[in-house]
Amino acid sequence: MHWELRLIKCFWRNREMAKRKTKIELFEELAGIDENGCSRWVSVDEFVGKYQGLQLLNGAGWSRDDGTFGKKYIVERNRSITPGNKTDAIRTAGFNNGDYSQHIRADIKRQIQSQRCVVLGTSNPEVDHKNGMKNEGRVMRNENQKLSDFQPLSKAANDAKRQFCKECIQTGIRYDAKNLGYPMSYYKGEAHHHGEENACEGCFWYDPLEFRKHLKEK
Repeated sequence: MHWELRLIKCFWRNREMAKRKTKIELFEELAGIDENGCSRWVSVDEFVGKYQGLQLLNGAGWSRDDGTFGKKYIVERNRSITPGNKTDAIRTAGFNNGDYSQHIRADIKRQIQSQRCVVLGTSNPEVDHKNGMKNEGRVMRNENQKLSDFQPLSKAANDAKRQFCKECIQTGIRYDAKNLGYPMSYYKGEAHHHGEENACEGCFWYDPLEFRKHLKEK
């Protein structure tokens, strides 16, 4: 009799566990992600009650770019409200197949690849998203992309930019062009950012050609 009770309890416990949703499933439900993988902006203030488990207590948690969620979706974060680098809201801007180059229109790729690297002047460049944060939904949707959203960078230059962009995102401090010997740090904006969509503008790596044009103003 006792073993039968234990078996029944085990059955119901496993059934309840099967009903529980993962954090990703909870966010998908809360955000209303559509068939294209896009959602509305979801404020972290909404992570209460049923969705309390989504709270970002230490870093990005379940929403990390290198985790299951980030590998499934293109994740955008708003950090423009709270001082520092804290995430204020999250949304998805489409499905992420793990290769951002696949999110670039074919005609744009062909044109950029026919040019020379804007840093080293070498041929056969990679196609670089100027916005290193990749947090601008329009640019991540092929039909809305513009040629001016991208630039040609050699593999060496692009690898360097990725590293600097990673540090910028983690610290909330933009790359200082004076490290490369230039007389100014940025042609627009200051050192600190909050993850805004235009936070990259003014940084050397956002657009080296535009940056050099502004040197004449100094």
